[in-house]
Amino acid sequence: MPSTPENSIYAKISMRVLPILFCCYLINYIDRVNISFARLTMSASLGIDDAAYGFGAGLFFIGYFTCQVPSNLLLHRFGARRWIALILFLWGLVSAGTALIHHEWEFYIIRFVLGATEAGFFPGVILYLTWWYPAEVRVRIIAWFLTAIPVAGLLGGPLSGWIMESFNGKGLEGWQWLFVLEGLPCLGVAVWVLKGLPDRPGEAKWLTDEERGRLASTLTAEAERRAQGGAPELASAIFKIPVVWMLCLLYFCTMMGLYGLSFWLPQIIKDLGWSGPLRIGLISAIPWLVAVFFMLAWGRNSDRHQERRLHAGGAAMIAATGFILCGLMHDNWIGLVAISVAAAGVMGMMAVQWAMPSALLNGSAAAAGIAMVNSFGNLGGFVSPTLIGQITKQTGNHAAGQYVTGGFLLLAGVLFFSLRFLEPGGE
Repeated sequence: MPSTPENSIYAKISMRVLPILFCCYLINYIDRVNISFARLTMSASLGIDDAAYGFGAGLFFIGYFTCQVPSNLLLHRFGARRWIALILFLWGLVSAGTALIHHEWEFYIIRFVLGATEAGFFPGVILYLTWWYPAEVRVRIIAWFLTAIPVAGLLGGPLSGWIMESFNGKGLEGWQWLFVLEGLPCLGVAVWVLKGLPDRPGEAKWLTDEERGRLASTLTAEAERRAQGGAPELASAIFKIPVVWMLCLLYFCTMMGLYGLSFWLPQIIKDLGWSGPLRIGLISAIPWLVAVFFMLAWGRNSDRHQERRLHAGGAAMIAATGFILCGLMHDNWIGLVAISVAAAGVMGMMAVQWAMPSALLNGSAAAAGIAMVNSFGNLGGFVSPTLIGQITKQTGNHAAGQYVTGGFLLLAGVLFFSLRFLEPGGE
């Protein structure tokens, strides 16, 4: 990236803001999907079969769905710092409280409540980033933020396996220690957010007056260009815009891929021939490591060419290929390569997609639209584990679920390549 005054401002912002948001999302994602590792022993302890596990894991997203749009509108009105800190505090308590469940119905309730408490975080951060970065650099910034997902896989898998093996029997079962020790750090990070995260650039004391003015001019000019291009301003308008509904469908397909991976990766690794929570955790880090490098390179290339639609479609096709090949492969290392390709494609697709709503919407419409896309799209997080759990129960074969996941990603790739109206100014 050439050195310009604007780029030096973005670099300064990134040094101050991104580490906080990254750590929040890292803990968020570990707390969201550590159920996949807890399942290795929790299912037998509580008598939960594949179908019940899939349904309970997916109920998170029903709670998530119900609270996202109002949460993002409240964040837009009252500011990010206090709202994000409150979300962190609540989900940390609920996540740690999962250790107290004893029955299947309690599992269902705690997953729903966890989804409701987490609902506002991710769309809130995506909206928050639009207040600091213009569209021309947004994909690479979102990609850096989203690296928290694969890093959560890199760290969370080995950490979860180690906790379950090392603490098992010391007052609680290993899966119970997992929820306690991975949920409570939210409370400390909530304090960091309160102390270190400015609501808007105008409150950032570490920017000079000139830097704040330059950034404000850039973002205001961008908003004016979107308005001149017909971008809606009011939140109520988003329900009437076909492109918003299409973005919801496409993100639904992406989430089918992400949670088909996140909630089932330990089982996929186990089916490929590895055993033991710690060893499975270590092996599961490999696909996420591949995803980190691919996502950053893919996002940088998308920004360099200022193109989103075809990059998202290409990543979807890569992900679909990986899932389908993993289902076909029985060799452990070839299967691991295939699932690593799937992880790379899903994360590359996700990073590029999140530059699209903010390029098409303005003001409170952007706040509501981002939340709506994330809200409806994340219903894929309910459908994916529920559907895969039922298919696995009926067929006794986890590969069938990978084929279904690959099919949704293939559909997304075809739609991205076909629909030009997903671009600003497209027809």
